[in-house]
Amino acid sequence: MAPAPEQTPDPRRITDLDALKVFTHPLRIELYRALFTGGAATASRLAGQLGEAVSLVSYHLRKLAAHGFIVEAPELAGDARERWWRVERGFTFRNSDFGDSPQSVAVVGQVTRQLLRARQERYDTYLDGSASWGAQWVDAAFNWEYMPRLTAAELQQLSEELRELIITYRERGRAAEAAGGTEGREQVSVQMFGFPFRP
Repeated sequence: MAPAPEQTPDPRRITDLDALKVFTHPLRIELYRALFTGGAATASRLAGQLGEAVSLVSYHLRKLAAHGFIVEAPELAGDARERWWRVERGFTFRNSDFGDSPQSVAVVGQVTRQLLRARQERYDTYLDGSASWGAQWVDAAFNWEYMPRLTAAELQQLSEELRELIITYRERGRAAEAAGGTEGREQVSVQMFGFPFRP
């Protein structure tokens, strides 16, 4: 019998503006994403992966840890000098949790833009190298936009249903990997945005 897939705790909902400010720096977003997708790593390993100085990476890792976004993984250390880090759980935030003061609006806007830039860079990298993935992956990839007319409540429901669907696929993938089914399996980025606009 295959081992049960790892159960991921619900993402941490950030409601403290000082904690959210951690992600106003683009390198912290890169480090968080590298740990989230690649698993545990040391500062030197992350520095090599991202092309940054080890001292700078260590500084930003400590900032992430100070607000609980990453934790140490001492069980992976080969000796007392090695310091491993990992993401314990994802995070989410809602603009409405921070009020509408000018400072809150500025911080939420800055973090959201940093996250969008990081996502766009990831997609640009895929587009630039799409030929190397082969026809099967290129045909499976998608980039679409629908423009339904919804109420705020319907948009909220759509968001929740899409999240549940993605979680179902994530857990299916983890179960398959736990059973040894790694053939043809890649890390996939699914990016969706839902927001009101007036034409």
